[in-house]
Amino acid sequence: MAKIGIIGGTFDPIHSGHLLIAELARDSLNLERVLFVPAGDPPHKQSAAKTAAHHRCRIVELALEDNPAFELSRVDLDRPGPHYSIDTVALIRSQFNLAADDCYFIIGSDSLADLPSWRQPNEFIAACRLAVAHRPEYRPDIATLAEKLPGIGSRLDWVEILLVEYSSSMIRRRIKAGQSVRYQTPANVIDYLYQHQLYR
Repeated sequence: MAKIGIIGGTFDPIHSGHLLIAELARDSLNLERVLFVPAGDPPHKQSAAKTAAHHRCRIVELALEDNPAFELSRVDLDRPGPHYSIDTVALIRSQFNLAADDCYFIIGSDSLADLPSWRQPNEFIAACRLAVAHRPEYRPDIATLAEKLPGIGSRLDWVEILLVEYSSSMIRRRIKAGQSVRYQTPANVIDYLYQHQLYR
């Protein structure tokens, strides 16, 4: 059975860090494809202003054009919110007929530490494996995490990432300030952002 990765986010905008983490996870875990899932109504960002979904979707599509293993999924945009990761995983598993161990939810090690606060975290880690992007010199305290989420250690796959910092907020700030964002997000995404006057 094929193994599929899921990487979610507001992607406002998508950046090279998202793409690099997805590619490293795809390669190290032998994933057939990685689905990029733009957030429609994330419960942890209810008060944050977001760029319109159609722009964020188009930005993701442009960023994925040159990688046939990457694909946009609208699963969180084409249904009412708020959207929780456990529901996203259930819908994608049903769509692709995936077993829990063939579905990899890609997160950063910072998100792993916050996992106990997610909706139905025990059920979530039973529904998929977690591909955790981390730096070689830092690994979260799994023993402490396991006190709240028993069995979490057996659900993790570590994906080592390169020591390069990217963030969507940094890109927004740099565009607003008239600074270069070259190499921080794909060139066709930069063209789209300037064409539509996003973040100016």
